[in-house]
Amino acid sequence: MTKFDYRKALEHVPHKPGVYQYWDAKDELIYIGKAKDLKNRISSYFVKNNQLNGKTQVLVRKINRITFTIVDTEIDAWLLENSLIKKHQPRYNVMLKDDKTYPWIVIKNERFPRIFPTRKIVKDGSKYFGPYASVGMMHAIMDTIRELYPLRTCNLALSPENISKGKFKVCLEYQIGNCKGPCEGYQLEDDYEKSLNDIRDILNGKIGIVIRRIKGHLDRAVADLNFEYAHQLKAKLDLLDRYQSKSTVVNSSITNVDVFSIASEQSYAFVNYLKVMNGVIIQTQTVEMKKRLDEGDAELLSLAIPEIRNRFNSTSKEIIVPFDIDIEAENLKFTVPKQGERKNLLDLSLKNTLYFKKERLNQYEKLNPELRTERVLAQMQHDLRMNVLPRHIECFDNSNFQGKYPVSAVVVFRDAKPFKKDYRHFNVKTVIGPNDFATMEEAVHRRYKRLLDEGQTLPQLIIIDGGKGQLSSALKSLRLLGIDKQITIIGIAKRLEELYYPGDQYPMYLDKKSETLKVIQHLRDEAHRFGITFHRKQRSRNTFRSELEQIPGIGKTSAERLLKAFKSVKQIREATPERLREVLTDKQAQAVTAYFHVP
Repeated sequence: MTKFDYRKALEHVPHKPGVYQYWDAKDELIYIGKAKDLKNRISSYFVKNNQLNGKTQVLVRKINRITFTIVDTEIDAWLLENSLIKKHQPRYNVMLKDDKTYPWIVIKNERFPRIFPTRKIVKDGSKYFGPYASVGMMHAIMDTIRELYPLRTCNLALSPENISKGKFKVCLEYQIGNCKGPCEGYQLEDDYEKSLNDIRDILNGKIGIVIRRIKGHLDRAVADLNFEYAHQLKAKLDLLDRYQSKSTVVNSSITNVDVFSIASEQSYAFVNYLKVMNGVIIQTQTVEMKKRLDEGDAELLSLAIPEIRNRFNSTSKEIIVPFDIDIEAENLKFTVPKQGERKNLLDLSLKNTLYFKKERLNQYEKLNPELRTERVLAQMQHDLRMNVLPRHIECFDNSNFQGKYPVSAVVVFRDAKPFKKDYRHFNVKTVIGPNDFATMEEAVHRRYKRLLDEGQTLPQLIIIDGGKGQLSSALKSLRLLGIDKQITIIGIAKRLEELYYPGDQYPMYLDKKSETLKVIQHLRDEAHRFGITFHRKQRSRNTFRSELEQIPGIGKTSAERLLKAFKSVKQIREATPERLREVLTDKQAQAVTAYFHVP
């Protein structure tokens, strides 16, 4: 049996909250755990192995595979862990939790309803919110509500008859301001109900509605010069701004729902499945599908849904999907949510799908780097609307200094990687003065005339570093050579990284994270680096040559010979007369020596 390599497994675990599962050599689920940081928590089992108790060490020795599910928050991880343990009951999860493990917050079905935590759900018309995985979080929510809204905590029967007969007296809670005294009629039911409306919205996560409501009251209080009441409202707003809570994976009203999402690329598709029962996720899995033909996402998802539902024996009548699916089935409802709790579920599913896809493709590409090359080239072909893969790409850039020393450079990429032996420089011959367009026209014409004359292959894609003007100049040269229809040519402007096509009035913008744009930027930057390096050498060379021409008897040709032989003025200065005579005449060598060694 192959020994489990935990280091390799940990390479693909993210620093995100979630739930992890350990599987043994028989591929049986043996343990489920939760984590605020999946990578750190799973790592602790292996790097601190000698500090673990005996039972945990046995568990670690049995681990043969690790899977995990990403969630949005640590609270979501608590709930998902609980539901998965109850569903699968792994061998090493001894303390199984049932629904009573987690508390709920109840708004009691009564006059002047009480609000309190409970672990027991009674079907008496009361409204329950939760469950809350963290007791601390639940108490924090209750403390916030009590600080915002004075509510009664007694269990008195506050019927209109009892209140009117004066059966009750206000208690200490009224005296310290925690209750407005409905027991003696000091607070009317309508006023109490207004507070309850805000509380329901808070518990449902609709804090924005409550904030807008309070801001309206605040504006009216200020207009009425009721500054004491306005100060109380401002304190409530500040408290709500600090309050953040998301205590459940989904709303508990969502029950028996399947959620599917898909992410695909050229050869593979990845489908994530979430099973939701009574507001919590009880099953989750991401599967990989290998494309055989050019199937679309809708076709692939319509094949995956029946297979996965059959595998998990799902009887859900509602299926949440990212787009319309062509599946005929009785009593089956497909939902494509645009907002709300169902949209949040779909987003969570897609988050897991995309992460699984990224990690799996990284695995494949490490084993076979050619897969990444093919994927990137296919993406470029699609993004740039080409008919062929851009296996051979060339990029041009110009450099000059205040119109002097103009040079041009072309860099070559093959299979999306630099092919440096094909890089070329051009000393501009036909352009006088600072004319970037004419310089580009000359460089492109010289480059491809030579390739045609030598019978070499042409690139599938040419990139011009510049906007419409440089692109038009390059296209003019291609037309003159009769190859403008054979090659895709685009320009890239530096300001907003917009791409220009010949004849298109408006530029095209690619996503800033697009791999196509990254390759184009790499080409552009490489062309600029290569061109500016050559340009600096030319400036330096011309400066040195000008200095050498000041020496009596040394002209332009002699200066060129000296620089070619010695590379720099410093080496010429340090050269011996014998060494100088290898390049110059005796008289010239004496003149150079005298020039640099005048006492």
